[in-house]
Amino acid sequence: MATVRPTDSPAQLAGSRYWLILVLLCAAQFMVALDFSIVSVVLPTIGGELGFAVSDLQWVVTAFALPCGGFLLLFGRLGDLLGRRRIFLAGLALFTLTSLLGGLATSPWMLLAARAGQGLGAAMIVPSGMALITTSFPEGPQRDRALGVNGALISLGFTSGVVLGGVIGEALDWRWTMLINVPLGALVLVATPLLIGESRNAGDTSLDVPGAITVTGGLLAVIFGVASAEKDGWAAPTTLVALVVGVLLLAAFLAIEKRARAPLAPLHVLRRPTVGWGNLGGLITFSMITATVFLMTLYMQRVLAFNPLQTGLSFASLGLAAVVGGAAAPRLVKSLQGRGALVVGLVVQGIGTGILFWLSSSDSTVLLLVGTGIAGFGHMVAVVAYSIVATSGLPNEEQGLASGLITTSQLVGLTVGIPVLSSIATGGLTSITDDATRLTATLDGIQAGVLTAAAVIAFGVLTTLLFLRGRKSEPVVLAVPADTRASDSESEATVGR
Repeated sequence: MATVRPTDSPAQLAGSRYWLILVLLCAAQFMVALDFSIVSVVLPTIGGELGFAVSDLQWVVTAFALPCGGFLLLFGRLGDLLGRRRIFLAGLALFTLTSLLGGLATSPWMLLAARAGQGLGAAMIVPSGMALITTSFPEGPQRDRALGVNGALISLGFTSGVVLGGVIGEALDWRWTMLINVPLGALVLVATPLLIGESRNAGDTSLDVPGAITVTGGLLAVIFGVASAEKDGWAAPTTLVALVVGVLLLAAFLAIEKRARAPLAPLHVLRRPTVGWGNLGGLITFSMITATVFLMTLYMQRVLAFNPLQTGLSFASLGLAAVVGGAAAPRLVKSLQGRGALVVGLVVQGIGTGILFWLSSSDSTVLLLVGTGIAGFGHMVAVVAYSIVATSGLPNEEQGLASGLITTSQLVGLTVGIPVLSSIATGGLTSITDDATRLTATLDGIQAGVLTAAAVIAFGVLTTLLFLRGRKSEPVVLAVPADTRASDSESEATVGR
């Protein structure tokens, strides 16, 4: 906790408060993103110990993604109405408790229940945490910097998760991939009431119940359908029914929002080019980086025969490049504005992804490190840029919605990229029994997946250039401004409360 000393100048006090609030909120977001990916390289170990069928291991990831993606907009709105700090703390408590239960799981159902609880907690933490950032820092350079740091840490959490998962799985035990959340979650849970005041929309108590039901059900159905496609195929009845139901519910949601007195997602916000096209850029950069990580994991373990530790360490260049990209992104936003920085980030990510097409069945470790490093740098720049673009120019009462939309695009991206490119990369492998033929087919599938990822990123560049218009980002400065007071009607960041 920061203390007020008589010798503290106003600028020093503001600076310490700025960093404490930012570190606290970003730590929670980092923890959630880390948890999404940290189990990915230890799934075979988990399956062997708890008795999962190989075909069911994907549900360890999907059980987290379903509630996390499905309930984001609902909890973002509830934070606006009931108090963002209240929802944030409730999510932290649930996430920390279920992380402990997951680490102690003794059966598949117990682990899946814990992962679902983690996902529900994450759906509360992320939009309310981002809304606390946007209401704690006034719009302009200070908020841009805070959002940039937050977006960078979310992406870094995912990319570092695959590294830590391999290291922890090899050196300790897979259970620590979830138990690691417990001390961090407890620390943030204790510190938040001491440093951050409550924030809510004054005088606004209406909840769009029909909108909440349809958008939550629609997102759940779409995510379930896409996740099912990885196991059952895109033409399977389960997949098709889930996707059709999801699309119909989301269409009903849009129709409801046109007539709702207090809409969950006002259509004038969704129609803003910065919100709509900015979030599309975010969806593309997240979905394609996660899909690329999956393809490279497939390449290292099935083509190069790497163990989990070697696989995790091979992603170190991606993580390091992401750190460099996060540091460079504010300067790029300052010089190129948000739209220009988003385009640059996507272009660089596409180049790095395209390089991976030249991987071969012989040891291509150097090419792997270079390609993933370039892709990681570009991805981080794109994340920072789109986080700034998609929340700019909106009043504080709409920041919960904007934050929920950003987080939805991130989590949906994290969820849909892998099954889509997995079906391309592995679709023809089930009927192959000869080992040599299977290795060649695996490599061919990975190359096809990489080219698809690069093409999707190119599409994102094109749509950003053609359609993204709106407020230009204000210059991003590295110095901490003296005034860090929240401009929200009932938001107050305090030190030593």
